Amino acid sequence: MATPHELETERLRLVPLTTAHADEMAPLLDDPALHTYVGGAPVSLEELRERYARQARGRSPDRRERWLNWIVRERTSGAAVGYVQATIDEEQRAAQVAWVIGSGYQGRGYAAEAAAAMVARLADDGIRAIVAHIHPDHAASAGVARAIGLSPTSVVVDGEVRWERSLG
Repeated sequence: MATPHELETERLRLVPLTTAHADEMAPLLDDPALHTYVGGAPVSLEELRERYARQARGRSPDRRERWLNWIVRERTSGAAVGYVQATIDEEQRAAQVAWVIGSGYQGRGYAAEAAAAMVARLADDGIRAIVAHIHPDHAASAGVARAIGLSPTSVVVDGEVRWERSLG
């Protein structure tokens, strides 16, 4: 699995995450509404910088997982609107995916468009299974999951439903 590279869709550019993105993303992510279904709370700029520094390394500390993270930007304005990410188990050739779009940009189909580009990239890289965990009341994320071909399972982990898609 190669390092992330820029991806483009009709309306979006997915740019590989760097630590420098924290300054731009902090105001977008400083929104308690984004934590309604996933828990937690917005983090400080310094905490976001530290998180991005870890994520930009591309591997978990135990080196068992590969991390691919992209900042999602509107192509026309260049504005950062959110992020998508994949945590890859290279041995299993499986990826857990997630997406977050800032509240002011929701309802435009950006999450589905960005997630679809990410899944296409993962498929090109030989990933065979895609998984997402979604709160059962989070209709918007369930819609994104359906749009990228995932189906809900009966498995519930930490209160979230496991959604899956086989890529072959």
